[in-house]
Amino acid sequence: MKNPCIICVAITGSVPRKADNPAVPISVQEQIESTHAAYEAGASIMHAHVRNADETPSSDPDKFAALKEGIEQHCPGMIIQFSTGGRSGAGQERGGMLPLRPDMASLSVGSNNFPTRVYENPPDLVRWLASEMIAYGVKPEIEAFDLSHIFQAARMFQAGEIADTPYVQFVMGVKNAMPADRAVFDFYVETVKRLFGESAPWCAAGVGAQQIVVNEWSVAAGGHARAGLEDNVRLDRERLAPSNAALVERVVDLCATYERPVATPKQARSILGLSALA
Repeated sequence: MKNPCIICVAITGSVPRKADNPAVPISVQEQIESTHAAYEAGASIMHAHVRNADETPSSDPDKFAALKEGIEQHCPGMIIQFSTGGRSGAGQERGGMLPLRPDMASLSVGSNNFPTRVYENPPDLVRWLASEMIAYGVKPEIEAFDLSHIFQAARMFQAGEIADTPYVQFVMGVKNAMPADRAVFDFYVETVKRLFGESAPWCAAGVGAQQIVVNEWSVAAGGHARAGLEDNVRLDRERLAPSNAALVERVVDLCATYERPVATPKQARSILGLSALA
């Protein structure tokens, strides 16, 4: 059997609003329902942000706690990954939900440009977030917006600031950051294998119209894939995506094309070195 492909669904993010696509889930209940549909479609990781009632980003631990409880109830075994991204809060507020002990959390280890701002990840804050993840048994997913972020993750791993072999996700297609460039993608994959070993798992995410492009590159190259309304609200130029599940289903189709089984939550936990659930 070829190695199973882990599909991560990024359900909400901090940017898209219902004005962009009515399917973007905002309330905790909407997020639970949307995640459940994506789970049924084949997603084994859910990447979570939370929002206020007015759709603005939030870092409220109570909202994360309610979301975690709902996912555990309705999506048995699914890997819960919280975002510690800088669009949702400032300073240590970004890690205020880590004591809830999700399975994973995103960790951006360096700064870069975003469309209208600098995405700041100061070294002291990065080290603090990483230390909190160790303290609460949370596996980081390294969000690499630049090649230097992969090397920084390697330095942190060697220094014991990241407990396990880093799970690196390449984020491509963000305006003013790294474009979705195939030669760069291939070099990212080569770099992860050189720094962390041939068998180290990795993932890739594409933004906007590049989502399906990067999905295909990743599935074909033996990596794992992220899809969802956080990164892309459309199926194509003419059609909005009707749900997170619809974007997950496109990855499932790619897995069939490239003869890769879709990873179950149990398989995903094994691949990533996470504890199995009873």
